[in-house]
Amino acid sequence: MTPEEEEQVRARQKSRAIVTGVLLGALVILFYAITIAKMSGGQ
Repeated sequence: MTPEEEEQVRARQKSRAIVTGVLLGALVILFYAITIAKMSGGQ
């Protein structure tokens, strides 16, 4: 592969990793919010 192609591959990997991290963080926040809602709503 040429250096330009390697740079494009790394850029795609980085953007994919960022998207995965954001989605994982959103999922954690969602589960946290659901847990808090269930705990406070049950009383």
